Amino acid sequence: MLTVFDVDGLPVRERTSAWAEAASNALVPQRFRFPAPQEFHARMTGMPLGVAELLHMTYGPLVTERTPKDIRRQDPEYYQLGCTILGEQGIEQARNQALLGAGEMVLYDSSVPFTARSGLSPGTSGSYVLQFPKRSMRLSPQRVRSLVAVPLQARTGVGRLLFQLLAGIEEQFESCSPRDLVQLGQTAIDLTAVLLGRHADRAPVLPPESRQHVLFLRMVAFIDRNLADPGLSPCAVASAHGVSLRYLHRVFQIEGTTPTRFIREQRLARCRRDLANPALGNVPVHAIGARWGFPRASDFNRAFRAAAGVPPGRYRVLATHHAAAPRSPEPYARTTRWPASARPDDE
Repeated sequence: MLTVFDVDGLPVRERTSAWAEAASNALVPQRFRFPAPQEFHARMTGMPLGVAELLHMTYGPLVTERTPKDIRRQDPEYYQLGCTILGEQGIEQARNQALLGAGEMVLYDSSVPFTARSGLSPGTSGSYVLQFPKRSMRLSPQRVRSLVAVPLQARTGVGRLLFQLLAGIEEQFESCSPRDLVQLGQTAIDLTAVLLGRHADRAPVLPPESRQHVLFLRMVAFIDRNLADPGLSPCAVASAHGVSLRYLHRVFQIEGTTPTRFIREQRLARCRRDLANPALGNVPVHAIGARWGFPRASDFNRAFRAAAGVPPGRYRVLATHHAAAPRSPEPYARTTRWPASARPDDE
């Protein structure tokens, strides 16, 4: 269940104390200082992912401390991966220091004291935080220990893929089943292990099923970048990743699909999106199909009707009519206090 906490719904005098309580409940017990308490704004969205949890937080300037006393009070033995989205932020832990800008990540450990600062540059700061039990990541604590509070690159390679996964989870969270979310959480943990292993210039120690998850995500990213190419095929995907066609099919089979079906479904999803977009109402239906890898109009019509139950032209009419219909207001406010029960179970 997605949970939202926004201090803007509270009186100004209560915002800092409410944020301190909510953040400590959602993450780990910690202490806060607010340089400008009268101007403080913050928002937090929590998304449980099985043993893991993803949080998207935006906030004004603050200083966060987790002290030895806080650790004695409660230590769930979590790793937390912070991914900076906005502003500049700093963290100190285990004699390491990191200054992070947008597109950089850092790992920190709930069992070790730390100090973090936001508001090092003007404006609002923002970050994703992926938190998960240490035992759920298949890297030894000894290998991880030297990497806390060390900047991790998220603009390219595995880091970029991990960042895109976290952003995609937030975008599609309410469309995913509980089983999907559990699998996505473990995939994010596995990618974190790969990123840390790469950063330490060592091969990550992952079991075969986790390596296959990571390979699948790389293939998905490749497919996403090349959907518009009519030449995109299972053979092209296998060749780009240095694997046999047989192994490619095995990886997709584990994920419950086939390469051909996955490519077709992704193309049709893009076509549905464009057909439902009123701004593209003057673009011919066949041109939208060609844009996403269906160069022959007859093939596009046949595939679309099989998937959607109606031809693309009819789908466009129905979708745009639905979008134009008036909508009723939301039945309840999205701003709530963060309940303690929203914490993920440490199973």
